Amino acid sequence: MASETLTNELHRQPIGFAAVPGRALRIAVIGHIRFAVTEPFPGGMEAHCASLCRGLALAGHDADLFAAGGSHGVDNDRAICERPYEDVLPWAEWRGTVQLEDYQRSAFERAWQAVLQGGYDVVHNNTLFPDLIDWAARDGVPMLTSQHVPPFGKMREAVLRAAGDPLRPVTVTSASQLPLWSERPANMHVVHNGIDTELWRPATDRPAADRPATDGQAQGPYFWSGRITPNKGTAMALQAAHRAGVAMDLAGTIEDESYYAREVEPLLDARRRYVGHLSGERLRRQTAHARALVVTPAWDEPFGLVAAEALSCDVPVIAFDRGALREVVGPCGVIVAAGDVDGLAAALRAPPSLATGMARARAERKFSLAAMIGGYETLYRSAMAAARGMKAVA
Repeated sequence: MASETLTNELHRQPIGFAAVPGRALRIAVIGHIRFAVTEPFPGGMEAHCASLCRGLALAGHDADLFAAGGSHGVDNDRAICERPYEDVLPWAEWRGTVQLEDYQRSAFERAWQAVLQGGYDVVHNNTLFPDLIDWAARDGVPMLTSQHVPPFGKMREAVLRAAGDPLRPVTVTSASQLPLWSERPANMHVVHNGIDTELWRPATDRPAADRPATDGQAQGPYFWSGRITPNKGTAMALQAAHRAGVAMDLAGTIEDESYYAREVEPLLDARRRYVGHLSGERLRRQTAHARALVVTPAWDEPFGLVAAEALSCDVPVIAFDRGALREVVGPCGVIVAAGDVDGLAAALRAPPSLATGMARARAERKFSLAAMIGGYETLYRSAMAAARGMKAVA
């Protein structure tokens, strides 16, 4: 059912989404292979990859997704590996090992050969595999790399090797990421992640913020959504809910079982519930009916896709001041000092009251698919022009 829904959504034109000027492009989109790109999405990178392909199709481009086996719409020819590496060599256990590096290298080498033989105009690299950036230079392939995490390790080194190369532009997801690059490459640009604002819509049966429901509680419970893992701060959200005496629902994949058992599960009760790993319409409905979305990262969140999704549903956001969240939320919520559980509890006791449509308007203006695709399309064409220039010189 989820696959059928996603297929149908590909053919629905969001309001105000116009095809970008210029000829349609053939684009190879290469996804991260830790998880499959399918609903329910394990995290923001997978959700972004699906939205990117949908947005490119809506803009009139021909986009092929190369991703782990089991990804939606990916046949055997474009399956980078038969199984996501999380199913074979779980990251928590195999991180930094030769085995995990070899698994990825073998998979991406096969994918790269398929890309080279596919006659694509441009490649969009959404992985954390650094060698792809070097291969693009070696083979003269125009490729845009979207950096979805802060700079670290071999990926940082690969991006710096491509510094200033118009053939290999790089995007980061927020302006907050730029200062993290002490040597900011001249070919680095900010393109915010985009969401389908026609899917993430306000609930028609949700009381307005200034019109409490009949039980005296404005809207439904607070909502927390994401991967349940220490760096997402799940337990801190629950601690704040207990201190504030408010109801909160949690949704997402339990990525760290021991963390969940040790720090999250003991805080669950009749008013603080884990409602499962939701996908599609269920997740959107839960978000749209929330009193506010709570975002509690314990690391510098490069974007915060769940916050943009909530804004699109006209739901305010209460978030720790980490990474890009202040940039994404803007005036449509409350920003609390990072890690301040008492401050978070205080915000939960007095949730923000926004004018109807205020958060939604921000999402439509800054985080729509059309805005994202427009930014990417400009960079695709500039990289393609650089490739043509190289061939002319040769």
